[in-house]
Amino acid sequence: MPRIIFKCRYLKNTPKAHLANLVEYVATREGVEKVSDSSHILPATKNQQKLISEILKMLPDTADLFEYEDYLKNPTRENASEFISIALENSLDLIGKKKNFVDYIANRPRVEKLGNHGLFTDEGVPIVLSQVAEEVSNHTGNVWTNIVSLRREDASRLGYDNAKSWQDLIRAQRNVIAENMKIAPENLRWYAAFHNESHHPHIHLIAYSINPKEAYVTKQGIENMRGSLAREIFRQDLMQIYEKQTERRNSLNRQSREAMQDIITQIRSGICENKNIEELIARLAEKLKHTSGKKQYGYLKAPLKEVVNQIVDELAKDERVTELYSSWYEMRNEVLSTYVDKLPPPLPLSQQKEFKSIKNMVIAEALNIGSHHFTFEPDEEQNISIEDDGDIAAATTYFEKSAKLGNVNAQYMLGRIYLESDSEHENVEKALQWLGKAADNGNALAQYAMGKLYLTGNHLEKDAVKAVELLTKSAEQGNQYAQYALGKLYLLGHDVRQDKETALHWLSAAAAQGNIYAKYLLERMDSFKDPSILLAATRLMHHLGNIFREEYQKAFGNPLIQVDRKLRKKLMEKKLAQGHAYNDHAPHQSY
Repeated sequence: MPRIIFKCRYLKNTPKAHLANLVEYVATREGVEKVSDSSHILPATKNQQKLISEILKMLPDTADLFEYEDYLKNPTRENASEFISIALENSLDLIGKKKNFVDYIANRPRVEKLGNHGLFTDEGVPIVLSQVAEEVSNHTGNVWTNIVSLRREDASRLGYDNAKSWQDLIRAQRNVIAENMKIAPENLRWYAAFHNESHHPHIHLIAYSINPKEAYVTKQGIENMRGSLAREIFRQDLMQIYEKQTERRNSLNRQSREAMQDIITQIRSGICENKNIEELIARLAEKLKHTSGKKQYGYLKAPLKEVVNQIVDELAKDERVTELYSSWYEMRNEVLSTYVDKLPPPLPLSQQKEFKSIKNMVIAEALNIGSHHFTFEPDEEQNISIEDDGDIAAATTYFEKSAKLGNVNAQYMLGRIYLESDSEHENVEKALQWLGKAADNGNALAQYAMGKLYLTGNHLEKDAVKAVELLTKSAEQGNQYAQYALGKLYLLGHDVRQDKETALHWLSAAAAQGNIYAKYLLERMDSFKDPSILLAATRLMHHLGNIFREEYQKAFGNPLIQVDRKLRKKLMEKKLAQGHAYNDHAPHQSY
């Protein structure tokens, strides 16, 4: 059962005779009035039970009310009376006239009045009850009558046991409400009143557009409104979910985050061997060669989409991914359960929208294989970053001075800073200038960086000869990543003439330094398969690891690894001393 009830429906002018008869019927029946203190804990009477059955039959959505849940758990006369009263009240909009409904929610018993009545609306808008009643009654479009209800313990604990808190909340949420009701914000009119019920305090919220042609609410819109209200009301509780602030949750949080980080690190740094993926990616690469149009998942025909889905679901079979995905679902559902009636059933990874970007990565990998495009993976430690632009600006100023004096490390680091895409300090022209100078001055990291740019044709015209020249210079200085790149290049034989002897030399050199990808290819030197196909599952697994990391940060508020400002500064100083750029934990590893 969610911790917030949100009912959303609209008034029509169609007579509701059968519901009116129900009101007349129950008006004199036992259960409408509060029972005496001496009998409130006795079992519900037969008349109450009969009346509840009839209410549920004629108003089935009342089964979602907190009061009905309480009645099911403990079917006393008091709980029966509470349910009967609130069920009928929540259905008055369907039973009575619009004008009477406005007056009722404004003046009924236990309404908290902010003046002469209990209605409130946008700040600075005066409310004359009779005018509002006429306005709503004469409105020709749909008038939406929403109910938001909490449990008493939650309302008291979180401060939503008074009209002022609800007034502030709805005023803050009014544009969210307008958006999800498909109403232009300036056209939204709303009025609400807080009813301080003993068991479940709630508000009635009347909303409509001054443009009768507006206002349309979908199921998703209702969920969006409920979710937005719940996130604000239960902000403190959700922070406990996000931060795991209690001792028990802190312990679980540390353990789970460490486990998740271990898994993500394994995924992003290890080898994934999957023959099914190899066969599927090779088939997809071949089919895409003969496919016209845009090569993105949404534009592919159904048979090709199915191949992509099969590849993603093969990735999901990896026990590390299974564990991560299960943990992600568990934490996601803990948040969703605050405001969702029924949790959605688990979906296959290929059908989970939060991970849909992996599908286009699958397609990109297949296209790279089909076109023999040489690929590079991101930095292995991207999860630790320097976020203080002030530090970057200060470092850039310092490196500019040092680079102009001929400091080769400063030249390289300036190039790396300026090459960072989608950043305030990106400057490709300066990046190429300083990386080029550093490479000419013998910096192995700069030679490797420039070699990659020439090989991929990124920011520079593709020049495989120049790329091999630079990579060779870097490799001869012991750069294992350049050694691996050269070994793979000569093994593939696409951008250079195939030379297995030279490939063996460079792959062996890289493997001797612990390069796991070089070791992997050395073990499969005699395989008839393209090394790019052999490593396709590994590349995709690394992409997936990055997506999981981003999803955890997005959904649960905190990165899996957080580095405070002082630690970031120390890391930066250490890297600078070692001749690395501020964001360059290790050179890019190529497959």
